[in-house]
Formats: sequence, structure tokens, C-alpha cells
Amino acid sequence: MLIIKNIVDLRAYLAKKRNNGSKVGLVPTMGALHEGHMTLVRAAKATCNCVVVSIFVNPKQFGPREDFDAYPRDLAKDCQLLKDENVDCVFAPSAAEMWPAGNETYVDTASLSKILMGRLRPGHFRGVTTVVAKLFNIVQPELAFFGEKDFQQVAIIRRMVADLAFPVRIISVPILREKDGVAASSRNALLSIQQRAAAVILPQSLEAARAAFESGERSVSNIIKLIRAVLKREPLAKIDAIDIRDSTNLEVVRGKIDRPVVILLTVTIGTVRLIDQCQFYEENE
Repeated sequence: MLIIKNIVDLRAYLAKKRNNGSKVGLVPTMGALHEGHMTLVRAAKATCNCVVVSIFVNPKQFGPREDFDAYPRDLAKDCQLLKDENVDCVFAPSAAEMWPAGNETYVDTASLSKILMGRLRPGHFRGVTTVVAKLFNIVQPELAFFGEKDFQQVAIIRRMVADLAFPVRIISVPILREKDGVAASSRNALLSIQQRAAAVILPQSLEAARAAFESGERSVSNIIKLIRAVLKREPLAKIDAIDIRDSTNLEVVRGKIDRPVVILLTVTIGTVRLIDQCQFYEENE
């Protein structure tokens, strides 16, 4: 497995791979890899014969009071995990390589990036779309793989790809959950033992909502009230947002659920903001 840290060398490597007929898949990450990331890697390996995993903690998507410096980093451990999965190449650039002095260009989705998590973290998704657009330009993958836990992020990247005509297909991979139901996340490592135990309240609240839906509940307000009531059972959990949105375009769903929807949770435990989601469909869809 190659570890490449500059753009010129990566492009040269991929040019040789393509000349030999390789289909390139990209798995963009910020490192601190866990089994959830490995599901993306395995999906890429199943469909591409050259898999590039990028590891870059992108400063552009962190706000001034967010945890950029505290974000977990262990490149050696990450690379060993990827080597065990037979990944072809790790692209691990420095901030100076990705954002050299004088860089001032951004990519932004005008509306999708301002709602939901974008409202809680102004500028976050502009940083995400800018770095993903640059990675697409550098790697030029046929396919790129993203986790569905970050549902809004996937929707935004799909919008960007469509709007800017990137020749890449976005593959979304379902959430991987730990044994207690908590969604696998790099941020889980920032939780204390007590806080990590408290995080189970997120999937529990979603399961309560799913049970209500399967029992015939269709009222948006009632389902939100139910989720809020379950979350409030955990004193360490601070509710940032509970949203029910159209799963195709993230439009607000009001009144009754009569279409495919996604429930998006944002909950802070301690100083760590966690997200989770689940999707509901009518049986005849």
C-alpha cells in the first residue's frame, strides 16, 4: 500500500493505474478510522480495482469554537487498518498541500448547506464541498463512497456533483452501528465512559419513533414529541435539533408523513455533538 502526501505524485500514480485499465474509487475521510469507515472501504473494493482513501482533517469545515485541534488523529494506526483491507493507496496531504497560501476559492451549495446542521454550524458545509470538490479534481474517481450517517452531507455532495457535472457516481453506504446501537463515529472516541453510555439514547429515540410509525402513527408533531421525550430521559443529552425531512430533497415535512422521510437527530453529550438518522417508507413504496 502506497502512502502519498502530495498531489503531483498521486496524479502520476493514478495515471499509471488508469493506463492499465483500473477503475478508481475514492473514500474521503478525516482519519480516526473505525469499522464504519471499513464498510466504505469494502464497498469500494467490491466495485473498484484501485481504491484511494484520503485522510485529511480539513480545517475549512471547522468553526472558530469547534474541536479542530481535539479531533482524533493517528495516521499510523489508520494506515495499518487500511493495509489490512488491501487498500491500494492512502492520500494523506498536509494542510499546506491542500490549502496553499493565497487560496481563496470555495464551492458552496446555496440552500442545502444553510439548513439543519448547516444552521448549527455556519460555513461547515462550504468547507466540506470545497474539499470534496478538490479531492474529486485531484483523484478523478469513477465512484466515491460516503456514509449515510451524514445524510445531509451526502445530499449536498450529490447536489454539487449534479450542478457541476462531476463525472463521478456517489455511492452511499448504510450506517454501521455498534453493539448497543450507537452509530459508529470518530467522535465517539471523544466521549468519556459515562458519556459513551449516555449516547445510546440517540438510537433508542429513533427506535421508539420507528415503532410508533410501524404502529400507524403519521403525525410529524407527535413523532417529534415522542423522540424529544425519550431523549430527555438522559440528563447528559442536550437536544440541538430534531427534524423530519423529505428524504429526497430535505424539504420540511409538515402535518402527516405521506412520503419517504428521514429523521435527523443532532444531540450534544458533554462537548461532543453527535448525529444520527433513520428513514421511514410506506410499505407500498
